[in-house]
Amino acid sequence: MSLCTHALTDSPVGPLTLVATDGVLSGLYMTEHRHQPPAETFGERRDPAEAPFAPVTEQLEAYFAGELTDFDLPLAMRGTPFQQRVWAALREIPYGSVMTYGTLAAELGNPGSSRAVGLANGRNPISIVVPCHRVVGASGSLTGYGGGLGRKRYLLDLERGLPSHM
Repeated sequence: MSLCTHALTDSPVGPLTLVATDGVLSGLYMTEHRHQPPAETFGERRDPAEAPFAPVTEQLEAYFAGELTDFDLPLAMRGTPFQQRVWAALREIPYGSVMTYGTLAAELGNPGSSRAVGLANGRNPISIVVPCHRVVGASGSLTGYGGGLGRKRYLLDLERGLPSHM
C-alpha cells in the first residue's frame, strides 16, 4: 500500500497543495482545482520545507521568481496510458510557449483527438510542474484550466515576462 503525505505552500496563484506518494510528487493542486481528489486521500500533513516537499517548494519559488524554466523533479503520475502520453508531451512544450490542443493531438499521432487530449490535459494531477497551462484553444484563446482561467493567464504572462496579476 502506498503512503501519501501532503503539504500546503503559498504561491502568487494562491495556496498550493502538494501531495507525495511514497516520497515522490504525485499531486499539485490549486484552490478550487477541478478534478482534485478528496483531501482525505492526501495523507498526513507535513512541513513544505521538509522532505519530500523541500525540492518542490524550492523549485516553485524559483519558477515564480522567473529564475527556473524547467522543473527537475521525480514524478509519480497515475493515469491511463493515453493520459500518460499527453502528460509527457506537456513537459516537452517549451517555457514561454503555447500549443493548441489540435497540434498536441497531431504530435501524439492522433490528429482527430483534440477533445481527448483536452480531457487528459484537464486531468493532469501535477499542475504547473507539468505545464498544462501552455495548451490553448485553436484560435489561441485561453480555454479551460483546472485552476481557473485567471491562474492560467497569470502563468502564461509570467513565462512571457509580462506583468502578472491575479
